[in-house]
Amino acid sequence: MIIRPKVRGYVCVTSHPAGCAANVREQIAYARARPLAAPPKSALVVGCSASYGLASRIALAFGGGAATFGVFLDRPPTARRPGTAGWYNTAAFEEEARRAGVQSACCNADAFARETKEQVAAALSRDFPPVDCVVYSLASPRRTDPATGRVHASVLKPIGAAYRSKTLNTGTGEVVGVELAPATPEEVEATVAVMGGEDWAMWMDALQEAGALAPQCRTFAYSYVGPELTWPIYRDGAIGRAKADLHRTAQALDERLEASGGGAHVAVMKAIVTQASAAIPVVPLYMAVLYKIMKRAGDHEGAIEQAVRLYGSKAYGGGAIDPDADGFLRLDDLEMKPETQAAVQATWETISTETLAEAADVAGYRADFLRLFGFGTPGVDYEAEADPLVPIPGLAAD
Repeated sequence: MIIRPKVRGYVCVTSHPAGCAANVREQIAYARARPLAAPPKSALVVGCSASYGLASRIALAFGGGAATFGVFLDRPPTARRPGTAGWYNTAAFEEEARRAGVQSACCNADAFARETKEQVAAALSRDFPPVDCVVYSLASPRRTDPATGRVHASVLKPIGAAYRSKTLNTGTGEVVGVELAPATPEEVEATVAVMGGEDWAMWMDALQEAGALAPQCRTFAYSYVGPELTWPIYRDGAIGRAKADLHRTAQALDERLEASGGGAHVAVMKAIVTQASAAIPVVPLYMAVLYKIMKRAGDHEGAIEQAVRLYGSKAYGGGAIDPDADGFLRLDDLEMKPETQAAVQATWETISTETLAEAADVAGYRADFLRLFGFGTPGVDYEAEADPLVPIPGLAAD
């Protein structure tokens, strides 16, 4: 079939297998050219099929030679319908790992489920070296509590008062006003349940109980702080409460792991285009402005550049891990440079639909968005017939 992008709101409902594979190979080449000085031997990546999770797995496997096990939840293809981009990304990763002789396996299942944790922990204990690196990179809109069966849904809302700002309508290319009602206490609680640290801790418990962890295991989760203009919807909103819970979980896990030479770390990452970030009001316009400024300064980074810098310089560069005063590993340092944020703020105050093309990198934002789904990748013939039925080598479960 000929596969073309079909965008509905902030989601592309099609994906291109050849484009996704080309994107993965491009990231692998970047990681191989920047090897880790002191890599882990065995890594579990929970949420491995896109964005920071995929880039982390690539950096550890192809930059460090680590054996990796990936957990993801993606729709497989049929003869009449492409699978999700994460399916094709994972298929490409597993194929390249086999060619390189790097141990890998994966599981397509609900990472929140107790059964998934038990299955993965057992497979790791049986087939992999003791796990000395766990990356937790889940981004899901809902979670079923394994103890109660209750389904929690996260919200993108402020707390306490309505929030008014502006955002980018990616469909029309217009700058439009946005108003968000405050989250209810129940919605905040649900957002924390989905995006907080409880499930991360459950994964570490399951791995430890199964004897799958190496004594010196380090675990990493991702967060974002961002500039003041995004705080009402992000840092101070329902998502922010969830991230605060994630940070508390990191402190508790760190105390537990530190005794055996390990640790738990929250890496504060740069704003990049992901399926999750595209859904957050205000953020797409902020990123389009930010990208214009950072690209002009020559310090723009995407997911693979961030992951390689995190694991190559901050975590496994051969030296001691050096967090900031709050205990975070800061990968947003270039984004948050005072001169960069001053330029963003000056642009933000005057930006409109009429000035958008000159003031922001909308084309770059859209290109990054479409590449998430395998479209717009150089060297891929999008007019050629594409076979959607791409299998995943090493798939442990559906």
